Amino acid sequence: MFFTRMIKDINLLKQFRCRLTVAGILVLFGYVTASAQEPPPRPIAVYVNPAQGLIFGAFFQGLSGGTVIIYPDGSRSVTGSVVQANLGYPFSPAIFEIEANRGTLISILNGPDVVLTGSNGGTITLHVGAASTGSSFITTATPPARNLVRIGGTLTVGSPPSNPSGSYSGVFTVTFIQE
Repeated sequence: MFFTRMIKDINLLKQFRCRLTVAGILVLFGYVTASAQEPPPRPIAVYVNPAQGLIFGAFFQGLSGGTVIIYPDGSRSVTGSVVQANLGYPFSPAIFEIEANRGTLISILNGPDVVLTGSNGGTITLHVGAASTGSSFITTATPPARNLVRIGGTLTVGSPPSNPSGSYSGVFTVTFIQE
């Protein structure tokens, strides 16, 4: 009898330990949160929207000249003796599309001022302006979606003899730095 009672007590002790172990595992899983590893860094991809370049539209310059400013939100203003002309010519900021892992820190570095050459001679200076995201931003879109960055600029227009009417063009540089 004594041995039978001891075997039953040992069996109860084993069951108790088993239940205690299962309960401990359940408690452990209940308090531990699982987290996945973030995606590895990958180089960002910058896409230039060919239909949406930095366009200043039509304007007339007065005797003293001035500036034409395109803002990242798509609005336009002028200073000095420059007059905006609404002749059906569009104006818009340049649009870039950035594809990167969500949460990537990107800084924007504008290149130096650019001299644009005119179709009828003359030159105009372009200063690349502010970006819609500021000088740095954190990406919020998950690839294949892209983050839009709109960048404006300022044209410095001189007098009519130095900047004759016509089309002016050139290339400017914007660098996107993944941090």
